[in-house]
Amino acid sequence: MSTAELLKGAAELFPDEVVTQAQVRHLELPGKVGTFALITLDNGLDHTKPTTFGPQSLANVDAAITQVEAEASEGRIVGVGVTGKPFIFAVGADLKGVELLKRHEDALAIGKGGHDVFKRLAGIAVPTFAYYNGAAMGGGVEIGLHCSYRTVSAVLPAFSLPEVFLGLVPGWGGCTLLPNLIGADRAVTVIIENSLNQNKQLKGAQVFELGIADALFEGADFLEQSLLWTASVLSGELTVERPEIDRGEAWDQAVARGRFVADSKVHGAAPAAYRALDIIAAAKDGDLQAGYDAEDTALADLIMGGELRSGIYAFNLVQRRAKRPAGAPDKALARPVTKVGVVGAGLMASQLALLFLRRLEVPVVLTDIDQERIDKGVGYVHAEIDKLLGKGRINQDKANRYKGLVTGVLEKADGFADADFVIEAVFEEMGVKQKVFAEVEAVAPAHAIFATNTSSLSVSEMASKLKNPERLVGFHFFNPVAILPLLEIVRGEQTDDASLATAFGVAKKLKKSAVLVKDAPAFVVNRILTRFMGEIQNVIDEGTPVDVAERAVEPLGLPMSPLVLLELVGPAIGLHVSETLHRSFPDRFTVSPNLAAVVKAGKRGFYVHDSGRPELDPEVVALLKQGDSVLTEDQTRARVLDAMAQEIGLMLEEGVVAEAEDIDLCLLTGAGWPFHLGGITPYLDREGVSERVNGKKFLAPGVASVPV
Repeated sequence: MSTAELLKGAAELFPDEVVTQAQVRHLELPGKVGTFALITLDNGLDHTKPTTFGPQSLANVDAAITQVEAEASEGRIVGVGVTGKPFIFAVGADLKGVELLKRHEDALAIGKGGHDVFKRLAGIAVPTFAYYNGAAMGGGVEIGLHCSYRTVSAVLPAFSLPEVFLGLVPGWGGCTLLPNLIGADRAVTVIIENSLNQNKQLKGAQVFELGIADALFEGADFLEQSLLWTASVLSGELTVERPEIDRGEAWDQAVARGRFVADSKVHGAAPAAYRALDIIAAAKDGDLQAGYDAEDTALADLIMGGELRSGIYAFNLVQRRAKRPAGAPDKALARPVTKVGVVGAGLMASQLALLFLRRLEVPVVLTDIDQERIDKGVGYVHAEIDKLLGKGRINQDKANRYKGLVTGVLEKADGFADADFVIEAVFEEMGVKQKVFAEVEAVAPAHAIFATNTSSLSVSEMASKLKNPERLVGFHFFNPVAILPLLEIVRGEQTDDASLATAFGVAKKLKKSAVLVKDAPAFVVNRILTRFMGEIQNVIDEGTPVDVAERAVEPLGLPMSPLVLLELVGPAIGLHVSETLHRSFPDRFTVSPNLAAVVKAGKRGFYVHDSGRPELDPEVVALLKQGDSVLTEDQTRARVLDAMAQEIGLMLEEGVVAEAEDIDLCLLTGAGWPFHLGGITPYLDREGVSERVNGKKFLAPGVASVPV
């Protein structure tokens, strides 16, 4: 079947494609070098709608290549360039089309179609150039790899091959061409390591340093400079030197390193990284066509697999659902926030103050019980501003302005009399928080919204002592505040729409993914993680060795093991949350006597890290009192997954969130759960756990799975 027929068939499956045009224009290169054909990729929309490649878009690129191919063979042009619209080069395959594919042969056609079009660039009778002027990802990177030469803009903000992160492989030449261009080790960094490191992006200068681009130019006159450089290359005035690729032991070591990275991140639980590494390993002999064929097969297999569908589902949650939170009131009800008060000046409060300062750029005032704490909190914010200045993230004027906006006062009346939004980050105890809000209410203006950063206490109970309980809202951040995007916004029984709308408005300005949560014990993330950790702890208490219990959940590919997570959270906080939930749900949430013993002994966790890797602390082992019921890894994993499925089912029945999608969004953005799981519910559905425990799946067929 011809490329045109392949793409025509694929286009019929995807009628709603946002089509990218490939416009050809002709330029006279400087120095009388000759006529040059420049193809511009443009979907006709602004930079907020990046250019993608669906089947019709690929057909348009194919037609443009046909035109310039003829011009080159007739001697009418001396070279061909490819560039993008302002701020965007191209961001790869259109995932909305990939979601619709139901058959292996249709998935294979997508891989073959892209290859057949892109590799024609390498066959044109004149040199070809890619000018990475803006964001380039996936297929956008790969079309450039098929060119003879590449330039990159110094202001390019994002460049990546993110396919492995989503559950795919770079399937339009990336796995084959990149190691042959820059060497296997650097290719493993870009394709495997960066992808599995939360889809880390490269900047323009890094693209050049890695050798992916042959030249780096400033953004202001990027295309002009690229064309001057092109003229120098075509005239022979400039010769591009590239280092020789090591195809010996270094290649094998790079692939082995990639497998180590993949094992440490996904523990064999998701196939994409391993399929990509197999192709990189085979690319050592430089047989490009064999590499392309392997990419086609891997792409088709993965498109028809559950991990990719979960990855796309997760991507859509983070990109779309997070921007339109389910159940949020009309944003027109939100009140303006021109000053923020923070009660507390400890580490969490100081982190919050810095975030509000940077995102809202309004005065922020901290209070605490003594001047020493206040000075320490303000000092922390100042030190972080100095770090941003030192890294060139802000200039001196902005640093001075930020420092001028943050202050600390002992008396709440001095700081909060004109505050529009006051958030507390004090000790996690109901009486303490109620006392704080009573004091704030006495001095804050009548329109001010009050927010609590509680992780598990009842917002309704906290508000019950206020004269105006309707203005208190839960505003639960996740640590580290600057990194994790989730914000659980909790509606108390009396919280009104204006307070809630203001909270969502502030969340948006803070660039957080806000999810509306019912005022239920521990809300979403902490409730699920406490049930998850509690079941692991139960299994250990009953007699299963710690290492068996830890290894049991490795197939989920979580960012860290349960007991390492406990260490990060802090055993005392873990114990406190489990006690809170035990009071609410004593039949499902236990309080581990072993965990209580660890906390009482003042231990920071179950492990010591003296050797550079975690090893069980002998003093903790001596504290453990275990039963004689020993489970296998499979039995442990089944028990943990059953517990999670039961808890999520109950949370949805209680209306803690609107839908299962919100549970997944919370785990993705608040706990760093992997995209290849889709959060958790697609995995529970795929493994048959949901039906075993609840008698039904969490998600409808075709949502996070291959359509029937």
